Amino acid sequence: MTSVQHSENAQPAIEDAVREAATAGIPTALADLGALVRIPSIAWPAFEQSHVSRSAEAVAALAEGTGVFDSVRVLDAAIPGTDERGRPAVLATRAARNGRPTVLLYAHHDVQPTGDDALWESPPFEPTVRGGRLYGRGAADDKAGIMAHIASLRAIREVAGDDLDLGIAMFIEGEEEYGSRSFGQFLADNRDALRSDVIVVADSGNWDSETPALTVTLRGNARFTLTVRTLDHASHSGMFGGAVPDAMLATIKLLATLWDDEAAVAVEGMTTRDAETPEYTEQTLRDEAGLLPGVSPIGTGTILSRIWNKPSITVTGIDHTTVAAASNTLAPQISVVVSARVAPGQDAEQAYAALEAHLRAHAPFGAELTFSDVDCGDGFLVDTSGWAVDAAHDAMRDGYGVDPVDVGVGGSIPFIADLVREFPGAQILVTGVEDPHSRAHSPNESLHLDTFRHAVLTEALLLARLNARTAP
Repeated sequence: MTSVQHSENAQPAIEDAVREAATAGIPTALADLGALVRIPSIAWPAFEQSHVSRSAEAVAALAEGTGVFDSVRVLDAAIPGTDERGRPAVLATRAARNGRPTVLLYAHHDVQPTGDDALWESPPFEPTVRGGRLYGRGAADDKAGIMAHIASLRAIREVAGDDLDLGIAMFIEGEEEYGSRSFGQFLADNRDALRSDVIVVADSGNWDSETPALTVTLRGNARFTLTVRTLDHASHSGMFGGAVPDAMLATIKLLATLWDDEAAVAVEGMTTRDAETPEYTEQTLRDEAGLLPGVSPIGTGTILSRIWNKPSITVTGIDHTTVAAASNTLAPQISVVVSARVAPGQDAEQAYAALEAHLRAHAPFGAELTFSDVDCGDGFLVDTSGWAVDAAHDAMRDGYGVDPVDVGVGGSIPFIADLVREFPGAQILVTGVEDPHSRAHSPNESLHLDTFRHAVLTEALLLARLNARTAP
C-alpha cells in the first residue's frame, strides 16, 4: 500500500497518485463487474430471489475487501403497509475523522428482467466484450455504478492509507428496479449511519461516451393499472358487434384522449417546466433512440424539452387475448398499465389525480373504470449553487478531460425525493456511467469501457478532494 502524507502542498502529488492507482485498478474492477453481471439479481417476485441475496453478499464482500469500512452489513427493511420485507441491501460505513465531511455513495445491485433472450446477441448474464463495450444485463445499470464506487475507494485507500479521514457510507440497494418499496423505511431505520454532507447517486447517464454529465433535473412518475369494463360476460362479436361496445373499443377510444394530434400530453392539470435546453438534433435522437426511417418524432418544442421538461404518457402493458388465441368475441374487460412521466417541479400525486380525473371524464359509452396499483414518485431539481456541485464539475473535467454538461433526464429516480426529505442538508450529486447507447432496460445492455474508466477516475479524484476538505 502506498500512503501519501496529506498537506495542502502535497495535494497535487496525492491526486497524481490517485490517478495512477485508479487507472491501474481498472482491469480488476472490470473482472469484478463481470462476476456481478453473472448473478441474475432480478428483484421481481416472479424470479428466483436467492440470486438477489447472492448478489448482496457478493457486493458486501467487495466492500469488505476495500479495507475502508468499519462496518459492512447486509440488511433489509419493512415495506410500509404490508407484512413483507424489502430485498437485501448492503450498508457499509466508516466514521469521519479530523473534521472531514462524510459522503454517501449509492448504487443498486438488482437488475431489470431480460425480456426476450432471443433478442440478445450474447447471453444476458454472460459478460461479453465487443467493440469497446461490455455487454450483459446490469453491465451499465447499475452494477457498473457499484464498481465505480468500489474502484474509486480502492484507489483512495491505496494512496491515503491510514491518512484517509473522509467519512464514507455506501448504500447499495437491492430493489431499485422493482420500485424501491422499502427505501423510505430503510432510510428511517438507518438514518444515523446514512447521514452525510454529500450524496453521490451513481445511477444516471452522460451526454455521450466521451462527455460527462451531472444530472440536475429528473422527471417524476405516476404509474397505475387501469381496468375498463363494459360487459358482465364475453359475447359473440358477430351477433352483437355494432350495437354493443366491447372493452377494447372503449379502451382504445379512452386512451386516445390522453394525447393531442402531435402526440403531446393533453391532460389538463399536468404541467410543463419552462427551461432552456442544449442543442440536440433530430438526427441524434434517431441514432440514440433507434427511430425507424419514416417514423417522425412526437410532441412540440425543442426535442430535449419534450424529454426533460414536459410530461409524457406511455402504455407499457395490456391484458387481452393473444393473437394466437384470438376468437370472435367481444371482450368484457381490458386492463392496461399506464406509465406517466411528470415534469420536474410538479407533485406526482397531483399529476396522478389529474390523470384519473381526465380518464373518468372521458370514459366512452359509460364504461366502468377501476384504478389500482398506483405508484407515484416526485421528480428532482438540483440546487446547483452548492460547493459540492462545483467539486463534481471539476472532478469530471479532470477525470474525462473535457468540460461536463448539466443535463435533465426524462426517466425517474423517485427515491431521490426520499433522500431530500430525510437528509435536507445534504448536497445530492446524480452521476452515472451510462451513455446514450447503453440500452439500459433493453436487450443488449452495455457499458462503454472508456466511459467507465473515466467515471472511476472522476470519483476517485472527487473523494481525494473531499478527504482534503473541512466538513461544512
